[in-house]
Amino acid sequence: MRILFLGDVMGRAGRQAVAAALPVLRRDWRLDFIVVNGENATGGMGLSPDHAKLLLEAGADCVTLGDHAFDQRAMREFASSEPRILRPLNFAKSGAPGQGARVYEAPGGRRVAVAQVLGQVFMRQPYDDPFSAIEPVLRSYPRGGQVQAVIVDMHCEATSEKAAMGHWCDGRASLVVGTHTHIPTADAQILGGGTGYQTDAGMCGDYDSVIGMQKDEPMRRFITGMSQTRFTPALGAVTVSGVYAETDDATGKAVRVEMVRLGGRLAQAGPEPLPVLGVLG
Repeated sequence: MRILFLGDVMGRAGRQAVAAALPVLRRDWRLDFIVVNGENATGGMGLSPDHAKLLLEAGADCVTLGDHAFDQRAMREFASSEPRILRPLNFAKSGAPGQGARVYEAPGGRRVAVAQVLGQVFMRQPYDDPFSAIEPVLRSYPRGGQVQAVIVDMHCEATSEKAAMGHWCDGRASLVVGTHTHIPTADAQILGGGTGYQTDAGMCGDYDSVIGMQKDEPMRRFITGMSQTRFTPALGAVTVSGVYAETDDATGKAVRVEMVRLGGRLAQAGPEPLPVLGVLG
């Protein structure tokens, strides 16, 4: 199976670039399944139903959220009615709208389990233990058995916690990808048990910024400790960032994992030949 996982979509520039790029990437890379983290797609804070529909209509098979899952209040109802939206499994002990894990259909009658968990280290709230939260999913959906692939989105700050999750899932998940920090890491690999892994997919946004926000206000706050205005998403040329993986349907193991960086300011990366995405600016 050919899988694309795209990191945090950042603001208007990010969502427009991703929406334009997904049909091209699905065609050129013959993708079977696409996961997009969309929790910053609406003004950099959360995801609105309209913007979720834009990503889904463009070709995302699943859109994951994160700690900003319900910053847009309308997402509470939408997440309960739209199965292709996933909020973190451990977002709250009870009462969180929607689901944190689900099985999706892929071409050829294949099935893909996708789950998201929030980390605990350096996060604003003390979320439930993500390792305990993901365990029932891994047990219920053995890769290469009931499902042909298992994808885990680990949404957190600490690289160490993401690495620990990768090893916790090794041999059981097909792909574990970190999100949240908006900076792509250069460690795409296949772990010993056949699990594809990258510590952070990066963001789909303008990298001439402070993690996707226009530079002046974040710099002011760092230098003076005082705020003057709200953070505003940067609107320059977008780099679509993420992870490409190929898995074995019979075993669910990853057989190929590559970083994806297309357009914008960063060095380009991904399966050859790299698509031409003029829409990214």
